Amino acid sequence: MTAHPQNLPSMGPAAAGSLEQYLSVAVRSISSWMEEFGSYEPHSSMAVDADAFEQTHQTLVARLRENYPFFHPRYVGQMLKPPHPAAVVGYVTAMLINPNNHALDGGPATAAMEKEVVAQLAAMFGYENHLGHLTSSGTIANLEALFVAREIHPDKGVAYSADAHYTHSRMCHLLGVKGTAVKTDATGRMDMRALDELLATGEIGTVVMTTGTTGLGAIDPVDEALPVARKYGVRVHVDAAYGGFYRIIADDSGDGVARAPFEAIAECDSVVIDPHKHGLQPYGCGAVLFRDPSVQRFYLHDSPYTYFTSDDLHLGEISIECSRSGAAAAALWTTFQLLPPTNEGLGQVLRANRRAALDWAERIRSSDSVELYQKPELDILTYYPNVENLSEVDRVSGHVLDAGMALPSEEALFVATYNVSAADVQARNLPVNVDVESGRILRSVVMKPESEAIVVELQAGIEKLIASASGWKPT
Repeated sequence: MTAHPQNLPSMGPAAAGSLEQYLSVAVRSISSWMEEFGSYEPHSSMAVDADAFEQTHQTLVARLRENYPFFHPRYVGQMLKPPHPAAVVGYVTAMLINPNNHALDGGPATAAMEKEVVAQLAAMFGYENHLGHLTSSGTIANLEALFVAREIHPDKGVAYSADAHYTHSRMCHLLGVKGTAVKTDATGRMDMRALDELLATGEIGTVVMTTGTTGLGAIDPVDEALPVARKYGVRVHVDAAYGGFYRIIADDSGDGVARAPFEAIAECDSVVIDPHKHGLQPYGCGAVLFRDPSVQRFYLHDSPYTYFTSDDLHLGEISIECSRSGAAAAALWTTFQLLPPTNEGLGQVLRANRRAALDWAERIRSSDSVELYQKPELDILTYYPNVENLSEVDRVSGHVLDAGMALPSEEALFVATYNVSAADVQARNLPVNVDVESGRILRSVVMKPESEAIVVELQAGIEKLIASASGWKPT
C-alpha cells in the first residue's frame, strides 16, 4: 500500500482510488485470517452464475444512479451525506466476518470497539460515569431513553418541544406514555415559561430537550431547563441525534456554537446521538448514553443460549435491540482513530460547516432576492424568496426546489423546503403578508465541509433560480 489513511479525502471522486486500494487490502487480509482455520469447499447451493452476477451488479449500479448526489457540496437538501472512506473501510473489513454485537460470543472484537467508542462519546458529553451502547438509529436510541424514563416514572408523561422530532410522540404512543408538546418561542426553541407551567402540574416525569432540531437546527436551552426540571423532580433527556457532535466546538467562538446548552448535557440523565450524521458513519449508527449506570436494572433478562464465553458485560444485556451490526462499531472505531471527537479531529469538520452556514447567512442578509428566516444556530439555514405574500413565498420556493434539481448535472442545486405557518411568520415579525395559513420556505443543510468553498456559488444559484420563477417580482 502506498496511500495513508490520514490522507484519504472525504467521500467523492477524489477518494475512489485510495478507497478501492484499501477495500482490496481488507478482502485479502480477512481472507488470509479465514485460511488459518483450514480450507473447505463452499456448498453448491450457494453458487451463482458469474455472468448473471456481473449483469445483476451492472443493473444495481445503474439503478443507484437514480439517487441524488449526496456526496456533492451542491447537495444541501436533506441531512444526507456519504460516510468517510475510513468508515467504509472499517465497515466492510468487519462485515466480511459479520459479527453480531449482541453478545461477546457473536462479536468479541467489535464489542470491545463499541465500548471504546461509546466511552469516547460519553467523555465528549462530560459523563464521568455512563451506561451506553450503539443502536441502529436515533429512533431506537430515543426509544430506549424513553423506555427507561417510563420505568422510572411509570405513571407520568413525557414533554418535548413542539419542534422536536416526531419520533418522540411516536415512541410515547408505542410505550403507552402520554406525550405533551411544549410550545416554542420565536426562534424555534422550547419556551421555558410554558415548560414551567406544564411541569408544575406534576403530570410529567421526563422532559426531552433537543440540541439541534431537524427542521430549523434550533438548540433548546438545556441549561435553563435543568433547574426547572429539578425543581419538580423531573428527569431530563437530550435528543442530540443531529447536533450532538457540535458539543466539540461549543465554545462561543466565531466559528463555534453556544457553550451553555451543550455543557449542560453533562448534568442531564440521558442523551442520544447519531454518528451516521456528523460522525461520518454509514447508516445505521445511533447511540444512547445514561449518566446513571444503575438503569441497567431495567434491561435485565435471561437467555438460555447466548451469554456463555465471558462474564464481562454483554452489550445485549443493556439494549432493547438484540442482533446488531458489529461492523457499525468497527466503522466508528476506525473513524475515531483518525478523526476523534475532539476539536483537533471532527471539530475541524464541524467548524467548516459552521463557517459555511454563517457566511451564507450573511450573503442572504445582503441579498435583494432572498431573506433569512432565522439566524442559524448550527449548520441548517432557513430562508425565503423576497416577495410580498406567503402564497408567493410558497410558489417560488417550490420552483427553486424543482428547477434546481432539473438543471444539468454539472449545475444542479439541491435544496429542501420547510413548511411554516402564518403564526410562525408573524412570531418572527417577517415582512411577509400572511394571505394563506401556511407555506413552504427554503431550507439548506450545510453538513459537508466542502460546501464552505462554494458558498458564493450556492447563493448565486439560489438567486438565479428565484429570478427564473414565472411572475417573480421582489418587494
